[in-house]
Amino acid sequence: MAKLIEEFKAFALKGNVVDMAVGVIIGGAFGKIVSSVVGDLIMPLIAAIGGVNTTDLKLVLKPAQEAVLAEDGSIVKEAVDAVTWNYGAFIQNVADFFIIAVCLFFIVKTITQLSNLRKKKEEEEKAAAPAPAPSKEEVLLTEIRDLLKAKK
Repeated sequence: MAKLIEEFKAFALKGNVVDMAVGVIIGGAFGKIVSSVVGDLIMPLIAAIGGVNTTDLKLVLKPAQEAVLAEDGSIVKEAVDAVTWNYGAFIQNVADFFIIAVCLFFIVKTITQLSNLRKKKEEEEKAAAPAPAPSKEEVLLTEIRDLLKAKK
């Protein structure tokens, strides 16, 4: 049992798992922000301009039925809610998706550009760095080689 707990601890505390958990939590919070932007800012503007509130758009497939009461007040037939196809909510979710996708595109693009700049800077630093001076042994060996070539 102790070995199982140690294995789970090693798994749960790996950097990737913790990073992924943080990403999921931040992603959930970001999703709520985007939903608020779409639902509370963008869609009301569209409703004001176009005169249509997209969240209220729906197609009634089966109308609601009111309860039927007997003369004594007892319920003969219970009320039935309307069956609707809420395509306005779908439109809002599609708008949420596109805004999240655009934001993620720009985030990934920025991270990629920063990463490329860092790599380019590292390559330039490596290229600009002077070659290390040869050691005393290398200098002596080079002189010996040159003397041997000169004797031939």
